[in-house]
Amino acid sequence: MPKLDLSAIEQTNRTGYPEPYASDVAGRFYRRLVPAAGLSDFGASHVTLRPGAMSSQRHWHEGEDELVVMLSGWAVLVEEAGETVIRAGEVAAFPKGVADGHHLVNRSGEDCVFVAIGRPAESDCHYPDIDLHLGAGGGYTHKDGSLYAVGTS
Repeated sequence: MPKLDLSAIEQTNRTGYPEPYASDVAGRFYRRLVPAAGLSDFGASHVTLRPGAMSSQRHWHEGEDELVVMLSGWAVLVEEAGETVIRAGEVAAFPKGVADGHHLVNRSGEDCVFVAIGRPAESDCHYPDIDLHLGAGGGYTHKDGSLYAVGTS
């Protein structure tokens, strides 16, 4: 059946970020929709941000387009040029290769829920505000290329 039962899909707040950056997304809970649907050409997650939570560290992708559809509540989209409130029913798009770091921050007193869609690509991801880089082959490093210490993720 094409309709997905969200309650049957594991919800987690796991992250690959090493500390000290992992704790910033502790209030982000997501369900990976694509594996549950048997799809493979793109990625999609159903995301809940608790009050005060960030969707990710501010970032941009060299080779992955991203699209966010806010389902309920609201969050603040933070980009290089400033901040914009994204409300239920609104959409934000982030073209690949545009060096404009972005993320959502829930500054409301209620959960917000959105769907994030992308097509994970083997390309670099940049984090302009912090000493973090994700290489095309996977794995987080410092911006100088050195690895994070074992046990920090």
